[in-house]
Amino acid sequence: MRYANKISAFRVILIPFFIACLIYYNQQNNYLRHVALLIFFLAVVSDAVDGIVARLNKEKTAIGPILDPLADKLLLMSAYIFLFVRRSAFAVQLPIWVVLVVISRDAIILLGTFLIFIIRQDVKIIPSSWGKMTTFFQMATVIALLLEFKHSNIFWYFAVLFTLISAIDYIRRGLSLLTFND
Repeated sequence: MRYANKISAFRVILIPFFIACLIYYNQQNNYLRHVALLIFFLAVVSDAVDGIVARLNKEKTAIGPILDPLADKLLLMSAYIFLFVRRSAFAVQLPIWVVLVVISRDAIILLGTFLIFIIRQDVKIIPSSWGKMTTFFQMATVIALLLEFKHSNIFWYFAVLFTLISAIDYIRRGLSLLTFND
C-alpha cells in the first residue's frame, strides 16, 4: 500500500468518528458539531492530498482508483444520511430530496461499475470534471450545514445540479463501455 492509498484509507477510518459526533451532537454538546466539522475538513483535505501525493510520487496502484472514490462516496453518503437523520439538531435542515439525489447517483455509479466489471471483466475508473465539481459542491454543502450557514441551500442547489449532470455523464459513459464496439 503506497502513501496515497494510506491517506485514502485514513479518510475511511475517519468516517465512524465523524458519524459519532453527529449522532451525539446536541445544543448541550455543541463542541461535537465543531469536532465533526474538523474531522470532515480533515477528510476533505486528505482527499486533495492523496491525489497530489500519488501524482508527485508517480504512485499508480490497482487499488488507488477504487479506494479514493469509494472513500469519497462513503464519507459523503454518511454525511448526507446523518445530517438528514439528525436534522432537527441543526439550525439549517437538509431536505430529504437532496439526500435522495446524492445517494441515488452514488448507488447508480456503484451498481453500474459492478455491472461493467461483471460484463467486461475490467473497469477503468476515470473521474470526470463533472464528478469533481459534484464532489466539491457536495462537500461544500456539508461544511456549510456544519457551520450552520443560513444560506446553505445555495450550496445544496449547486450540489444537486452537478450531481444530476454528473450522473447523466457517468451513465452515458457507462453505456458506451457496454456497446462492445471495440
